[in-house]
Amino acid sequence: MPQGPFSPARVRAARQAARVTVAALAGFYTALYALDQPVVAVYALFTPIALGVLSPVPGGGRQRARAVLLVLPLAVALTVLGTTLAVTTASAVAGMLVIGFTVSFAAAYGPAPASVVPGLLLFYVLACFPPYAPDTLSERLYGLLAGGALLVVCELLLLPASPSPPYRARIAAALDAAAAGAVAAAQGNGHDPERARRLTDEGRALRFSQLPPASRPTGAGRTSRGLAHAGSATRRVLNQLARTFEKPAPEPGDDPHCGALLREVATACAATAGALRGTGAVPGQEMLEEEVADFVAVRGHPSEDGAEASPPLLRHRSAVLATAASALTVQTAVTVAIGGRRSSPGMPHEQFWYAEPSTPRLLTARLTGNLTLRSVLFQNAVRTALGLGAARLVAGTLDLSHGFWVLLAVLTLGRTTAGATWSTVRSAAVGTLLGALAAGVLLFGAGDATVVYAVVLVPAMFVAFAVGPVAGPAWAQGLFTLVVSAAFSQLTPATWRLAEVRLLDVLTGCTIGLLCGVLAWPAGARAEVRRGAAELLQAVARLVALTTANLVDAPDEARARDDATEEALRLARHRLRIAEGAYAQYRTEGGRDPGGGGPDWLAALNCGSHAMAGAHWLPRQDHGPAPPDAVLWARESVARLTTAMDRAATFPPGGVRVRPTALPAEVISSAPPPVRPTLVDIDGWLRTLAAELAIIGGDEAAEPSPVRDGGTDKGVRAPTDSTAPAG
Repeated sequence: MPQGPFSPARVRAARQAARVTVAALAGFYTALYALDQPVVAVYALFTPIALGVLSPVPGGGRQRARAVLLVLPLAVALTVLGTTLAVTTASAVAGMLVIGFTVSFAAAYGPAPASVVPGLLLFYVLACFPPYAPDTLSERLYGLLAGGALLVVCELLLLPASPSPPYRARIAAALDAAAAGAVAAAQGNGHDPERARRLTDEGRALRFSQLPPASRPTGAGRTSRGLAHAGSATRRVLNQLARTFEKPAPEPGDDPHCGALLREVATACAATAGALRGTGAVPGQEMLEEEVADFVAVRGHPSEDGAEASPPLLRHRSAVLATAASALTVQTAVTVAIGGRRSSPGMPHEQFWYAEPSTPRLLTARLTGNLTLRSVLFQNAVRTALGLGAARLVAGTLDLSHGFWVLLAVLTLGRTTAGATWSTVRSAAVGTLLGALAAGVLLFGAGDATVVYAVVLVPAMFVAFAVGPVAGPAWAQGLFTLVVSAAFSQLTPATWRLAEVRLLDVLTGCTIGLLCGVLAWPAGARAEVRRGAAELLQAVARLVALTTANLVDAPDEARARDDATEEALRLARHRLRIAEGAYAQYRTEGGRDPGGGGPDWLAALNCGSHAMAGAHWLPRQDHGPAPPDAVLWARESVARLTTAMDRAATFPPGGVRVRPTALPAEVISSAPPPVRPTLVDIDGWLRTLAAELAIIGGDEAAEPSPVRDGGTDKGVRAPTDSTAPAG
C-alpha cells in the first residue's frame, strides 16, 4: 500500500476517480431523473466504471480517450450478443465460454488490449442476464454510448492524465550516451569506471520493468516489434561500451581500424537518435554497413607495425565488431519501426523476420504462437472463460436476482495462482461483509428516501474509486458494495436485504473463482517458467551445435545443414517467446529470481537470446574451411557446452559450470588468416554462453560480453516490478 496521502499512486487514483465519478453520475442522473429511462441509466453508469476503473486504459488523457473510442464498437457488439444470447441459460453460458476465451486471449496483442479485457467482458456480463429483454437493446446501447462519450470528454478535459514518455525518447537518450561513449573509446580513453556506470544505468532505463505499461512496445505490430528490438540492441551497445571502460584498455586499444569503426558507430547512434526524436530523417545503414564490411575484410590482417595479428588484437577487434553489429541492428530496427521499411538487405533475415509480413499476418503469428497449453496467455484465457461460464450457469440455474454480481466477482477477483486467488477472495469477503453492513444501515435508515441515496452516491463513488485501487480488494469490494446499493436503491425500491443479496452473490463468485484457481493451473507461471526455460535451453543447444559446425566445416557440408539450422532457429525463437511470456507473468505473481543458489530464469532467457544472436551474425562471415585441428577444437568445445546446456535444463542445485575447451594459440596461428577471426568469435561466443550457464544456477557473476549483437530480456514485461533486474 503506498505510503503518504499524496503519493503518486494515490494522486493518480484520485484524479481517475474524479473523472469516472463525473462521467458515470452525469449520465446516470440525467437518464434516471430527467429522462425517466432506468435502463439507459444503468448502462450510462456502468460504462465509465468498466472502461475507467475495471479496465483503466494506460497512458495520457488523449491516449485514454482514443482507446475508449476504439473500444466502444466492441462494447456495442458484446452488448448485442449478450442481449441476444440471454434467451436461455444454455445459450448465455455457451456465449460466455466463447466470448470469455476470445476476449481474454486478445491480451496476447499487448498491454493496451490486455487492459480493456475486463471492461469488455463486463458488457457481455451485464447484458446476458435475465430478464431476456431484446426490446430494451436500443436503450442499453444509448446508455452505453452516452457513458462512453461522457468518459471521453472527462478524460480530455477533467484533470487529464499526463502522457507517458514514449519509449522512442528513452532509446534516443540512450543512443546519445552510446555515441559519446563510442567517441571516447575511439580516442583511446580506457579505464573510466564512472562512464561505465553511466552507460550501464542508461541501459537499465530501457528495461520494460522501468516503464509505465503505456510506454512498453510489446504489441504484435511492426512498429512495436521494431522499437522493442531497437531498445534491446541499444542496451547491447551500451553494455559492450561499458565493458571497454571497466578495465584498463588492452594493448591493441589504439588500433586505427577499431577507432574508425567506433567513430562510425558514434555517427550512426547520433543520427538514429535524431530520427527517433523527429529532428532528422530516418538514417540509412549503408555507411555503417560499408564500414563494418571494410573492418571485417581487414581485421585478420597484421597490425600497423607489420606484426602478425595477435590473439589479443583479434579479440579486441572482435569486441569492437560486436558493438558495431549492435549499432547496425539498432539502425535497421528503427528504420523498420518508424521508417516503414519492409526489408532489411544486408542484415540477417531471421533477425528481422517481422519487417516483411503485413500487420494482419503479424497479429496472426502472435495469436497462433500462443495457441498452446504451454502459453500462460492461453491458460489465463481458458481459466477466465471457465470461471465466467460456471458463474453464469450457477446464477442462471439458481435464478439469482442480481446474478451479474457473481460474474463481476469472478472477473475482478480471479488471479493466476490458487494462493493469490485465496488471498484476494479472503480479503474481498471481509470487505464485502463490512460494506454490506454499512449498506444495510444506510438502506434501513433511509428507507424510501431516494434523495438520500442520490446524495450519498456521489462521495461514495469517488472514495471507492480513489481508495479501492490502491488499498486492496477488501477496501475495493467494501466500498463498491456501498456504491451499488446506493445506485440500485434509486432504480427500484429496496430494503436492507439488497445488501444481503450483494454479500451472497460476491461470496458465490469468490467460491467459483477460488475453485477455478485450484483446478486450472493452480501454480500459475511458476511451473511454466521452469518448463519454458528448460525447453529453450534444449532448443538453443541444438542451434549452437549446428551453427558452430556450419562455421568450421566445408561449405558443401554447411549447406547440407541449412534447412536443419533454419528449423532450429525458428524453434528456438518460438520457445523464447513462450518462456518470455511465462517469465512476465511469473514476475507479476511476485516471483523473484534468487540472489544465489537457485535458478535465475532471466539468465536462461538471456542465454537463449545470445545463442540466437550468434546464430544470426556469425554465419555472415566469408571464409574458407577451417583446418582439421581447428575443427577438432570446435567440435570438442561445442560438445562440452551443449552437454552442459542439456544438463542445465534440469536446473540442478548449484547450477552447471562448464569451461569450453580453450582455443590454443597454435590453432589460431596454424589457421589461414581469413579463418582466424572466426575462430576467435566462436571462442568468445561459446565462453559467453558458458558463463551464462553458471549465472542460471544462481551465481552472481558479471554478465559477459557476447561476440555478436543480441541477448536481451526484450518481451519479458512485468506490469509491476519494483525489484526485478529484468525488463
